[in-house]
Amino acid sequence: MASMIEVQGVSKSYWRDSFEIPVLNNITLDVPEGEFLALMGPSGSGKTTLLNLIAGIDKPNKGSITVSGVNIASLGESQLAKWRSTNVGFIFQFYNLIPVLTAFENVELPLLLSSLSKKERKEHVETALSVVGLTDRMHHYPKQLSGGQEQRVAIARAVATDPTLIVADEPTGDLDKNSADEILTLLGRLNKEFKKTIVMVTHDPRAAERAHTARQLDKGELQ
Repeated sequence: MASMIEVQGVSKSYWRDSFEIPVLNNITLDVPEGEFLALMGPSGSGKTTLLNLIAGIDKPNKGSITVSGVNIASLGESQLAKWRSTNVGFIFQFYNLIPVLTAFENVELPLLLSSLSKKERKEHVETALSVVGLTDRMHHYPKQLSGGQEQRVAIARAVATDPTLIVADEPTGDLDKNSADEILTLLGRLNKEFKKTIVMVTHDPRAAERAHTARQLDKGELQ
């Protein structure tokens, strides 16, 4: 199967005052198209940093990251922002919903940056909310939803632009077991039925079991 993500010799460090703090060391990773990959490891192992690099939120100090044939490490900031908006759907641990917007309006947010008409945006939002089973909650505000429902709205927002890649950072970390199972089932469905490539950071072995492949990061090294 063709590779969607190719990470070649990537290193990343941050500076705190005059001290260099290495986070990732010479990482090489190949993710086939249609893969559901779990990145595991203890806190501080570099999981989220690697996820952010793959998603184009951050840039490596060394090495290349190619996603669907595009070396995103070489893109300028405005090019990278445009690339992210059309290619990547983001799911976070704490949902990142805007409390004064309804579920519909939260899902519509990334589409406001697109060239879609109002009618087309409405169709995309309704389709995304239907996929996550929340059509009947589209006019509810986040505070009127359970944690699991909020995360499903966040997933609808992530898929509304029909991205090729979904990145999820501890998507079940703030949920009870039943809600977590629902979210993992939904991610599995997005992968299997909708052919989305998913890279998920998790420290939960039960969550990692739902992925096709699990890779371990430890002290900036990929096992």
